[in-house]
Amino acid sequence: MGVFGKLRAALYGAVAHLVGNAIALFTRLLTAARVNWVGIEPTQRQRVYFANHTSNADFVLIWTVLPAALRARTRPVAAADYWLRSKIRAFAGRDVFRAVLIDRNPETRTADPVELMVGALDAGASLILFPEGKRNMGPDRLLPFKTGLYHLARARPEVDLVPTWLENLNHVMPKGEVVPIPLICSVSFGAPLHLAPGEGKAAFLARAHAALLALADEVERKP
Repeated sequence: MGVFGKLRAALYGAVAHLVGNAIALFTRLLTAARVNWVGIEPTQRQRVYFANHTSNADFVLIWTVLPAALRARTRPVAAADYWLRSKIRAFAGRDVFRAVLIDRNPETRTADPVELMVGALDAGASLILFPEGKRNMGPDRLLPFKTGLYHLARARPEVDLVPTWLENLNHVMPKGEVVPIPLICSVSFGAPLHLAPGEGKAAFLARAHAALLALADEVERKP
């Protein structure tokens, strides 16, 4: 890369950083987000924050409330078809959030999603993951989990898997709406999980699912 190429890349990176800070500030002002660290502290450990999913803005809020040092190394796992739909979204997804973009269509997929996530972990990143696999628009509090979280736990057992519960964000950005509605939201981080020796896929996913619901119950009981 020549001198002008390096200058262009540096400028592009600086713009992405400024846009990221602006998005974080706007999100905090819009949601007045409350952060609850329940059984865990915001330290520089490598983590997978696995959360409930009700809004396209879910990972933005989680990313926003993390301390700056943690935010700098945390990458959301997101749908490529959504974030590559336009040039603006692509800039936000690839350059601002540095998302691990996953092709959700097995027929067109050229890279294994788990390998992409493991590669990001091996490069030093933490991840934001939604194990339900899609937005939950139904009456159930939490949909069954897909298998990706288990495969990550098995591939990198030393990484903390942190239950993360989002409250009220689906009312801030309802499906089909373009203009967000200001409303107080909360993000709660629970005690980390790890794959137990000999624990099978079904048992682990059931335990992770139960841990996230238990965190939601604990948060709701607090005044």
